[in-house]
Amino acid sequence: MNAAVPPSTPEAKPPVNIAKPVVVIYTDGACKGNPGTGGWGAWLSAGGHEKELFGGERNTTNNRMELTAVIEALASLKRSCQITIYTDSEYVRKGMTEWISGWQRRGWKTADNKPVKNAELWQRLDALRKLHQVEWRWVKGHSGDPGNERADALANRGVASVGR
Repeated sequence: MNAAVPPSTPEAKPPVNIAKPVVVIYTDGACKGNPGTGGWGAWLSAGGHEKELFGGERNTTNNRMELTAVIEALASLKRSCQITIYTDSEYVRKGMTEWISGWQRRGWKTADNKPVKNAELWQRLDALRKLHQVEWRWVKGHSGDPGNERADALANRGVASVGR
């Protein structure tokens, strides 16, 4: 008599590869004064669905708002995705693709041994991006790219939501 294969063994069920949802995200930050009142915006698009996110803070910087836009966009996702992030911020793109590994190796210090600015935001962004497959793309700001213009408008709504 053949013994039944328990359901927990690999022979019982073939592996299932579930495709990750494909998401396109455009992000932007804005600041009226630097530091000053700032806003962030993100436009997410996936499978015919769209989501707009924005918010703002008093007494912040443009770089903090650029980082916050990406953080909030990634934090809004409910499961692991394949993502293309478009940003007009070389600070964000280069930070995630070129600089972050060195900062981590040096204990969140720059190459000249100074503390990394906005380290808490970089650490949060790094943790969130590890949940996904992310491709970083730079887009020139204010050049007519529809996704970037939409993210810019959302960031400015974020500034307006804070008031003066």
